[in-house]
Amino acid sequence: MTIKIFQNEINDGIGELVKSTASVAYCSEAVFKSDAPQEVIAKAVAENKDQIDLYYLESVLVSCGWNKNDDVFMPQATWAARNTPEDKQFNFMHDESDIIGHITGSYVLSKDGKAVSDDSPMPEDFDIITQAVLYNSWTKSENKERMEQIIAEIEEGKWYVSMECLFAGFDYALSNEDGARKVLARDEDSSFLTKHLRVYGGTGEYEGYKVGRALKNISFSGKGLVSKPANPRSVILKSVAFNVDNDFNLDIGDLKMSENLLEKQLADVQAQLASAKAENEAIKAKIEEAKDKEFASKVEAFESTVDEKDASIAELEESIKSTQARVAELEDALAKSQDDLTVAMKDMDAMKKKEKMEKRKAGLVEAGLTEEEVAESLANFDALEDEAFEAVIALMKKKDEKKKEAEAALPPALKEAIEKKKEKEGKDKEADASPGAGGKPAPKKPVMAEEEAEADVTPELLEDVETSEATLVEATPEVDEVESTRASISNWLETNVLNKKS
Repeated sequence: MTIKIFQNEINDGIGELVKSTASVAYCSEAVFKSDAPQEVIAKAVAENKDQIDLYYLESVLVSCGWNKNDDVFMPQATWAARNTPEDKQFNFMHDESDIIGHITGSYVLSKDGKAVSDDSPMPEDFDIITQAVLYNSWTKSENKERMEQIIAEIEEGKWYVSMECLFAGFDYALSNEDGARKVLARDEDSSFLTKHLRVYGGTGEYEGYKVGRALKNISFSGKGLVSKPANPRSVILKSVAFNVDNDFNLDIGDLKMSENLLEKQLADVQAQLASAKAENEAIKAKIEEAKDKEFASKVEAFESTVDEKDASIAELEESIKSTQARVAELEDALAKSQDDLTVAMKDMDAMKKKEKMEKRKAGLVEAGLTEEEVAESLANFDALEDEAFEAVIALMKKKDEKKKEAEAALPPALKEAIEKKKEKEGKDKEADASPGAGGKPAPKKPVMAEEEAEADVTPELLEDVETSEATLVEATPEVDEVESTRASISNWLETNVLNKKS
């Protein structure tokens, strides 16, 4: 249920207050018996009567008229809501988490004490009576004792029943000292009267008229059991009848009057509207003046803020430029460092490679290879991993050791002959390399030298060789093993190294 808010109420600063106060409390004393006709009571409690675990009570929910809070329950709006209380909650002290019963039904009672059925004409003045039950059967002893005490105090007249009514709008009820009464529809032109209502902080009066809030579109949402208040005005809003004259009928939204009063009522309304418009214009002028001052102040504050923002932006831009320059400087330094690192890595790789070659050269020399063989082997073994190269060196050393052992097993005379042959071959190579007459290389000697060297091998030497044959034969398996290993390595090099280079 939403209440429409008008511009006058917004300008008066009560728009949100009007929107948020769409309910009203109404309190009356709770009683445990009724003088209403039994047929009406039977209707109110429906079929659920004489239950031993229920306590039955009734109370005046609302009365037509003007209450002490200046809320006016108009006959037609109240009549339309007469059945809305049924089946609503009954709580303790308006605490929705403490439900102690429920409303079983409601009925209308005229001011002369007569029950009014739903299909009867609406009386001019009446009360809505609600019947309810309290739950007096509880499993917990403390709850049972509490309810027994509450019921006893109800019978002593110490408790009140407070209802809550929801509404979706209101009009203005007006009453002057002469007893003239009227209802003025709430609209854009008349909404300036809202600020004069007591519920919204006003005095409840305007230019000699008492101003009340005539509620529209009412719905009763439940009730609570409340203690008797010390200040009746703070909680209890006992109904004070708003007597309705027989010659005019008050209704929500419409003003129905007798023809005798129509002209007078229209004149009063027009006068009030004129006065309201004048007051409204004055208020608007004050509001506009206040708005102009406020706007000028806001503009000045805004301009000051803009200047501060501009200074901050300029400072920030200068900081960004400085940062960008520093970033560029660091990027240049980083690029130079990377170049230096690349050069250093290349130099280090070259040094490592040179150190590796020197180490491998020493290993080959140690294995018995000549300088020419070392140079050739280094080129062939370049792609070989260090571990594999060390294995090759180990095999070459083993082969050289076997060769030396075999040579050591030869007879001394044969060794001497072989040494003489090597010495002679060396001299022949030197002679071939030395220039002859006219700077030309000397002619090669005939192959007679070899024959002479072979002639030095006497039959006696051969006999010694025969005696050493057993030693050479014994060494044959090991030599074969070396040769086999060498062949395997050669095959591996051809497959894994030489082919990878191609």
